Amino acid sequence: MPKPRIIIFVKAPRPGFVKTRLAAALGNEAACAAYCQLTETVLAHLAPLPHLEIRFTPDDAENEITQWLRGDWSARPQGNGDLGERMHRAFTEANSPAIIIGSDCPEVEMSDLQAASEALQTHDAVFGPATDGGYWLIGLNAPCQPLFEGIEWSTESVLKTTLAKADEADLSAHLLRELADVDDWESFNNQFPKLNKPT
Repeated sequence: MPKPRIIIFVKAPRPGFVKTRLAAALGNEAACAAYCQLTETVLAHLAPLPHLEIRFTPDDAENEITQWLRGDWSARPQGNGDLGERMHRAFTEANSPAIIIGSDCPEVEMSDLQAASEALQTHDAVFGPATDGGYWLIGLNAPCQPLFEGIEWSTESVLKTTLAKADEADLSAHLLRELADVDDWESFNNQFPKLNKPT
């Protein structure tokens, strides 16, 4: 079985477009700077990976994303649709086993990607549970559209619902360690405590 393609989903670093919950505490400009810090932290952890694919949104953001490319990494737009449609498209276009992560989890390490790759040798799907009820990683040996349909994204039921759909599709699933996504001031401050919340 070929090694899974590693895909990271990112957003254009635009104030008011990224980290809107964090912006409620920090303001749009500071939240955007925080998003860049998160993304750069994740990418630094994954720097040894060859052929990593950065998928960005919106589709006109390529010039803003090139700063994050390293070595033979590539970048391409996520395309239209909600998060589920965009992830399903990425899996379909990979034409091979693939693993998708976001840029919200600065604790992700190379060992997590290795564990996910190994899980796909014996399972159809692999998930990295997030403490907020979602997932910070999803890996599939083949596209499975039902996993991304009827999901209330950004809610605490995302992983539970997705696992139920995987079971309905007769997919074997493996769970990795639970990690925290960074979406608000409290979770950001837990990861980067040296920063002071603006007053």
